[in-house]
Amino acid sequence: MSRRIVIIATSYPFINAIGGTITIDGDYKVHTFTSSGDFIVNSLGSDPTYGSKYDVLIVAGGGSGGRSNAGANSAGGGGAGGMLKLTAQTFSTIGTYPVVIGGGGAAKTVFALGANGGNSSFNGTTSTGGGGGSKFGDNGGNGGSGGGGSFAASFGTGTSGQGNNGGSSSGQTAGSGGGGKGGVGSNASGTNGGNGGNGLADSITGTSVTYAAGGGGSQYSTGTRGLGGSSSVGGNAGTSGTPSTAGATNTGSGGGGTNAQPGNCLCDCIAGVRQRGVVS
Repeated sequence: MSRRIVIIATSYPFINAIGGTITIDGDYKVHTFTSSGDFIVNSLGSDPTYGSKYDVLIVAGGGSGGRSNAGANSAGGGGAGGMLKLTAQTFSTIGTYPVVIGGGGAAKTVFALGANGGNSSFNGTTSTGGGGGSKFGDNGGNGGSGGGGSFAASFGTGTSGQGNNGGSSSGQTAGSGGGGKGGVGSNASGTNGGNGGNGLADSITGTSVTYAAGGGGSQYSTGTRGLGGSSSVGGNAGTSGTPSTAGATNTGSGGGGTNAQPGNCLCDCIAGVRQRGVVS
C-alpha cells in the first residue's frame, strides 16, 4: 500500500530541487512522495523573503484494527497516523534530504491486537505511526493517535500535537473507535461499536483532502458496527460475513476492527506523508 509526502515552491529565483511526483499549484510546485525516497536540493533560492522557504505535511502510517475471536468479544479500531504540518521552514544547505514513509499496520486474520503503523519523517521531524486497535485482554496501541478500546481492554493514547486517544469501552461489550487527528475515537455503547475519530482536511497539494481519521470499533453480537471517522475516511468495522476495511488510500487513516466473523479482515492502513516545499 502506498503512502506519501509533499513540498511547495514559489517562482524563480527559488530553490531548485527534484524528488517525488511533481505537480503545479498556481505559483507553487508540489513534490508528493508515496514511498520513501530523496528530496534533493540542487541550489538555494536568492529571493530574500521566499527563496529557500518550504512547507511540509507529514502523515505517518495508520494502525490496523484489532480482531476478536469468532462469537466472542469485539475489537477496537486502529488509530490514525500522526499528522504534523510545518510552515515557512528554511533549507540552509544544498544536498539530499531523505524522506521516510511509514507503512500502515498489517491486517489481522486471526485473534490478535491490531498492528501499529510505521513512522514517517523528513528533515529531522517525525510523525508517529497510529496505534493498533485492541482485542479482548490486550489494550489498544499508543501512537500518533491511539487504537480504540474493547471489552476488558483499554484504549491507546495519542501523541500531543499529532493526534488523539482512542475511544473507551469501559463497561461495554463492543469495540471503540480509533483516534484521529481531528478528535478522540467515539466510545462503544453497549453492543454498538464506536466510530473512529475524525481526521483533518488540508490543502497542501492544492486540493482539500482529509487525512488521519480513526477506524471504527466492531459491534458485539447483534449490535451496530462503528464506522470510520470523517465519513469512512477511516476504515469501517467488520460485520458478520463482511470484512472490515482499510483507511482511505494515502491518508494515514486507521483500519476498522472486526468481531472475527467469517471473511478476511482487511485492516491495512495507508501512511501518507506529503511535503510542500520549494522547487525550481
